[in-house]
Amino acid sequence: MRIAFLASEAPLAQTALHVLSKRYGSVAVEAADVIVALGGDGFMLHTLRDTVNLNIPIYGMNRGTVGFLMNSYGEGELLERLEAANEEIIHPLRMHAKDRAGKLHEAMAINEVSLLRQGPQAAKLKISVDGRQRMAELVCDGALVSTPAGSTAYNFSAHGPILPIGADVLALTAIAAFRPRRWRGALLPSGATVRFDVIDAAKRPVMAEADSVSFKEIDWVEIQTERGISHKILFDPGHGLEERLISEQFN
Repeated sequence: MRIAFLASEAPLAQTALHVLSKRYGSVAVEAADVIVALGGDGFMLHTLRDTVNLNIPIYGMNRGTVGFLMNSYGEGELLERLEAANEEIIHPLRMHAKDRAGKLHEAMAINEVSLLRQGPQAAKLKISVDGRQRMAELVCDGALVSTPAGSTAYNFSAHGPILPIGADVLALTAIAAFRPRRWRGALLPSGATVRFDVIDAAKRPVMAEADSVSFKEIDWVEIQTERGISHKILFDPGHGLEERLISEQFN
């Protein structure tokens, strides 16, 4: 089995890269059967984006802070762990946005696409689903659309629902909604196209963020699942995303 080891800049990850590469050997990413990513969830997302066109499964080992998408770190029996690993398929979100200057932006998100107020005033957002207006005005700090894989990240912190990996839905979650005060969000079919229009954008500027890629002073954002892209993530048996999603709700 040909392994490509990749690591974040963190000293702990760099040490692991040196140790594992020396023990198992490391090949170029393009020649690998599997990629082992050493770091935290942020580095896993970075690796998934960088290798999106290679169709190579990625096995993460936690050498970072947050490791929801990662397996536990261990130097021994790595080949056996890779052989026994279970594969999860994740489809990302594709975001299209236009800023107030008229520039169009596009980005992919494995966890979520979020809109956040840039200034001291609350954001005002109009929400449409599949071309139909569903909410004329949401006054809030922001809102997000999350995949099942990302539902335990920012979405969960914003009191959004945890979604099973097999669920064919997206979570639309309000962030600190002021009006309607009791509205927390909605569950939408994964094939839905969600659009946010920023109301009074000059006075109430809003930024859009696809995972860690952000764009300021946004006029509108459209979000939909990108079925043409399939990310392959490997997990140790009994520690896949389904188990992690369940465990997270009892912590």
